[in-house]
Amino acid sequence: MRRSLAKLVPARFRKDLVVIPAVRLSGPIGLVNPISGGMTLATVAGRLERAFAAPRAPAVAILINSPGGSPVQSRLIFERIRQLAEEKDKKVLVFIEDVGASGGYMIACAGDEIVADPSSIVGSIGVVSAGFGFVDLLDKLGIERRVHTAGENKAVLDPFRPEKPEDVEHLKALQLEIHETFIDLVRERRGSRLRHDEEGLFTGLFWTGRKALALGLVDALGDVRSFVKERFGAEAKLRLIQEPRGLFGRRLGGAGGAALGGSLPEQALGAIEARSLWARYGL
Repeated sequence: MRRSLAKLVPARFRKDLVVIPAVRLSGPIGLVNPISGGMTLATVAGRLERAFAAPRAPAVAILINSPGGSPVQSRLIFERIRQLAEEKDKKVLVFIEDVGASGGYMIACAGDEIVADPSSIVGSIGVVSAGFGFVDLLDKLGIERRVHTAGENKAVLDPFRPEKPEDVEHLKALQLEIHETFIDLVRERRGSRLRHDEEGLFTGLFWTGRKALALGLVDALGDVRSFVKERFGAEAKLRLIQEPRGLFGRRLGGAGGAALGGSLPEQALGAIEARSLWARYGL
């Protein structure tokens, strides 16, 4: 009788019930607009802090669905999760949904354990830069472009000028440096759990969750609800942490609030770029 009455008490007031705060991190990283969504540290910090502030929660669940994006924002989000985990003395459980690739996998490495669906896309530990060349376009349109710089290298990789080998080499050097930072982070966080040919893990390839488990990139296969109940008991609950709503029901912060100042063409271009990130993984 007493047990049945306990179920009527809201979960946050029941000391016998484990409630795991969950934060969903979804979309391209560093590309934020109302059309394509996305995330930066600024758009997710509030939710992370609220999740880790839960006093009785033994762990925080991070749900990741991201094809990557900005290496800087990826690392900033990774660092914030680890800082909060240490400050609040909580375990971090990461669950990869459709994709945890590139910067999405970098954030996943903040987890003490990483769980993926067997069909999740995981990995892509590399660095990519992409753009377009419009060298002959202006001539065909009869347009003269004028560029004036202070500093001989200020206009490197200008898309309206032919590529220079030395500019490409400089870009590749930057990519290699960023790649090494990524590799060091994965090695530090995954350590002896990495298996197989370690060098092959860092070529930019990506795998299914099942293969990622064999490679040591993830620790288990499954879904967040089943995992939480198995780990913390059949009555354990998840509590999704969302942005608070404003006066008219709009979510405060988040992707929408961060990008309302952008023009419609800028938002459309951002959506195209975001779409191209997802398309790399067949999504």
